[in-house]
Amino acid sequence: MVIKPMIRSNMCLNAHPVGCARDTERQIEYVKAQKAKRGIKSVKEGGKGPKTVLVLGCSTGYGLASRISAAFEYGADTIGVSFEKAPTETKGGTPGWYNNAAFDRAAKKEGLVAETFSADAFSHETRKMIIDEVKKLGKKFDLIIYSLASPVRSDPDKIDEATGQHVLYKSVIKPIGKTYAGLGIDILTDSLKESAAEPANDEEIANTVKVMGGDDWRLWINQLNDAGVLAEGCRTVAYSYIGPELSHAIYRDGTIGQAKKDLEAAAHDLDKVLKESVGGAAYVSVNKGLVTRSSAVIPIISLYLSILFKVMKAKGTHEGCIEQMERLFAERLYTGADSAAGTVPVDSENRIRVDDLEMKDDVQAEVNKLMASVSNENIAQVCDLEGYKHDFLATNGFDVEGVDYTKEITDMTSLD
Repeated sequence: MVIKPMIRSNMCLNAHPVGCARDTERQIEYVKAQKAKRGIKSVKEGGKGPKTVLVLGCSTGYGLASRISAAFEYGADTIGVSFEKAPTETKGGTPGWYNNAAFDRAAKKEGLVAETFSADAFSHETRKMIIDEVKKLGKKFDLIIYSLASPVRSDPDKIDEATGQHVLYKSVIKPIGKTYAGLGIDILTDSLKESAAEPANDEEIANTVKVMGGDDWRLWINQLNDAGVLAEGCRTVAYSYIGPELSHAIYRDGTIGQAKKDLEAAAHDLDKVLKESVGGAAYVSVNKGLVTRSSAVIPIISLYLSILFKVMKAKGTHEGCIEQMERLFAERLYTGADSAAGTVPVDSENRIRVDDLEMKDDVQAEVNKLMASVSNENIAQVCDLEGYKHDFLATNGFDVEGVDYTKEITDMTSLD
């Protein structure tokens, strides 16, 4: 069959196996080029960067880019966890399944240890499985990346008496206090579309914090620490976003923002735990705004991003996931001699800021100017529609350079 993107309500519902694999390989090639450019030595070459890395949420976006940076720039052994739907010969899998398969294939070719688990990262059973695995390898983690992004989370310690199942929390993307409305981009028509989000109730706020806040990160680090599988100096990093003031009502001051603030509180708690136990540290890294499955349906975010991309590309400062994570590793985390862990530059809240280029005053001033002038008549000139649509499609393996999308796919499990 010839696979074309299936788009419903600004979401892509399917994936292209070859496109996903090629985009993962593109990111690997970028990191290899940066390794040569920066003169970074891998562990096998005598470098002192990360040696054994756990990536929770390893299959897409910042998690995948982090794993690629750790493995192909620093030569780290990696264990990845994500929950994916595997394909059959005739039925497609999730984009993350194909990304993981492409990563594993490339890592094996390079002689790197890469263990990938499709499992519920929120469960105690998965934590035990990962602890057993790293012990079996005879290694300890010196870096743990927390990049889980899920709309739901089951509570590993609480049972619903009515169902006998673990309590399930569902997150929502809503403002708090009052309705939020704003323009966004309709990906199918290249036009502006107004949408609104009703305010969240107290239960929705609490549930969103349970899903996307710091609870699960705490469980992971504390259980790994108690099991004795954290190396001396181990660091952990979780990812967040703050964004411009114009989006704060729906994001930073909304349900997601409350969860991210809880994540930041967890970073402070875990920092103390790691300092006392292994001389380590915990950070939240605030990253640049990028196209994700959720950002495409949040009022104003899609429009903001399309204008941001145009402004940053004109200035030569635009970055995607892989550029951000490579910079996080090389210019924030591993800045010591021979790429050893160095002193990490942080803001007043102990957060790493790799959204620095996005939040520059001149960038935001230009974005605000264009946001105020955009209309359906000038949208093609004001926005980077082509770039936004490319990123939207590429997350599912479409519109990737070098892929023949007219070619029949006879086996949905194949990456070639």
